[in-house]
Amino acid sequence: MIVKAVQNRYKEESAREKAENSFYEVPPVGQTGFFDLQDRLKSLDEMGDPLEALNRVIPWEEFRGLLRKALRDKERKSEAGRKPYDEVLMFKVLVLQALYNLGDDRTQFHIQDRLSFMRFLGLGIDGQVPDAKTIWLYHDTLAQGGWIDQLFVLCSSSQKFSDCI
Repeated sequence: MIVKAVQNRYKEESAREKAENSFYEVPPVGQTGFFDLQDRLKSLDEMGDPLEALNRVIPWEEFRGLLRKALRDKERKSEAGRKPYDEVLMFKVLVLQALYNLGDDRTQFHIQDRLSFMRFLGLGIDGQVPDAKTIWLYHDTLAQGGWIDQLFVLCSSSQKFSDCI
């Protein structure tokens, strides 16, 4: 009789705990299909993703030479460690910061969180996202050399740029 009472009480407590903790449980997600990501990105296009419009009208590769020149003073001391991020990708990160008024930590978060940011930067879901310190160092290096204003003037001087925003 005592064993039965203990078992019943355990079942009641277990049910109560489960009900209390169910709020924090993540609902089950179905299996991802082959075209789910493609469909989501297509939906963003249909809604008028301004970042995709910027990618179409700004010739980002034309900035590569100027960015390399600006970063030339900051040569690597050795080939050990992680390879540096692409110059154009990092410049596009700075453009995102300027467009959305984001600090370094929030920029890192939004790049990881938003499909439109990932696509703008050419990153996949599994892509390596620059951390806040890397973003800060890149910005600081360009600012110390006086390159930031020049790069942004070139980027925003296009009439097509202002039409996208």
